Amino acid sequence: MQDWPVHIKNFLQSINKALWAFTTVFTGVLIFLNYYYGIHDWINGHSFYPSFFYRYCLSAIAFLSPYFFLLILKRKQLLYNKKILLLLFIAPSIFSLKMVFIINLSVSDNPFWNNYWNHVLYWPALLIITASLLLFIREKWYKNSPFWGMSCKSFQWKPYFLLLFLMVPLIVWASTQHDFLQLYPRLKMVSGTSEGIKFNLWHQLLFELSYGIDFVTIELFFRGFLVLAFVKWFGKDAIIPMACFYATVHFGKPLGECIGSYFGGMILGILVYKTQSLWGSLFIHLGVAWMMELGGYLGNIFSG
Repeated sequence: MQDWPVHIKNFLQSINKALWAFTTVFTGVLIFLNYYYGIHDWINGHSFYPSFFYRYCLSAIAFLSPYFFLLILKRKQLLYNKKILLLLFIAPSIFSLKMVFIINLSVSDNPFWNNYWNHVLYWPALLIITASLLLFIREKWYKNSPFWGMSCKSFQWKPYFLLLFLMVPLIVWASTQHDFLQLYPRLKMVSGTSEGIKFNLWHQLLFELSYGIDFVTIELFFRGFLVLAFVKWFGKDAIIPMACFYATVHFGKPLGECIGSYFGGMILGILVYKTQSLWGSLFIHLGVAWMMELGGYLGNIFSG
């Protein structure tokens, strides 16, 4: 995979230009509507079932619109394939469930510790649920295929270290920005902790480990399932709708991060498509996430 720049260049040269142009503009419109009208916050303001419904609608619009554009434009015969259509409509429901799922266990008499432990248990639970659903789909429709992207055969780490290194200046810059420091480190999600409890280093490390598990779930779903499960019918074109869907997952993040997720998701999709392995994509994604966490800790210290 040391020739990853060549793979990206070849993808951009051979890409379906009409699909790419449509999806890029469409993604931009969705991002504008979200940050102008506050769609993400509005969805999160509802209870479980309405939130799931609205989240599904948003995810389905982002994921299916590029696909139906492609199907109508070039592959009308696939519109009559019930298996493809079923998988296309099922996919947004899996991640919508992940987005609205919550854990509310009582593990302590202290509500602040309850909040902390529910966050720590949340991401491993999501991985189990998502992986189980994808395993069911694999067993039902892809029985003779390996689980998407889990192979590390002939995998090389060196190129991914380089890609990760290239992200360092951007993360250093982001760590000086107010909106970034309002969200990172993600331990801030455990609201009210400064009043109720004090974290030691082990509590912070456990939280970060659990937080990192979420990126296993994300890579398995987006780069594993949404790319490798659909290349059978759509080839490399499957990367583009995935990137649009992936951008909507970042609607609660700073605007720059959301825009970057569209292009970053596409690059990671290209690498997984070429290697048939998730490990490089996971390494980059997890590395960036933990560097952003570190930037959040340090940025808040120096800005305070």
